[in-house]
Amino acid sequence: MTVNSLDPEILLAVEAAQEKQALDVSVLNLSGSGAFADYFLLCSGSSQPQIQAIGEAIEEKLHRHGRRAAHREGKSSAEWVLLDYGFFVVHIFSERARQYYDLERLWRNAERIEFHEPSGPAPARAKSHDERPSESEGNATQQ
Repeated sequence: MTVNSLDPEILLAVEAAQEKQALDVSVLNLSGSGAFADYFLLCSGSSQPQIQAIGEAIEEKLHRHGRRAAHREGKSSAEWVLLDYGFFVVHIFSERARQYYDLERLWRNAERIEFHEPSGPAPARAKSHDERPSESEGNATQQ
């Protein structure tokens, strides 16, 4: 799985999350695993208002591109917001909730792309699990 192989809607959701300074943005490829969705987009917010802002930004951006969430869970005081887009599900956590539920561990066999804050004009580039990202290289790594 590479950044370029991801569905454009997932990339739009990643972009919206990054625009709201989401932390630890990653995509898990669950296709073929028997999960109810092919992909999970995971990210964290440092406060409840930020978690809500990330969710709203993702919904707005995808709505502008003709896509609405089939289901949304998480209220303004929630530590976890879930946006269900059918083939992919967005999980926006507080840092504490993300550690507690640890979906990365639960789905540890899934292919994973981590997105980092862009460090300049270089395009996103997927990296193999063995490569370590440097600050001057792209904004995505594959694990």
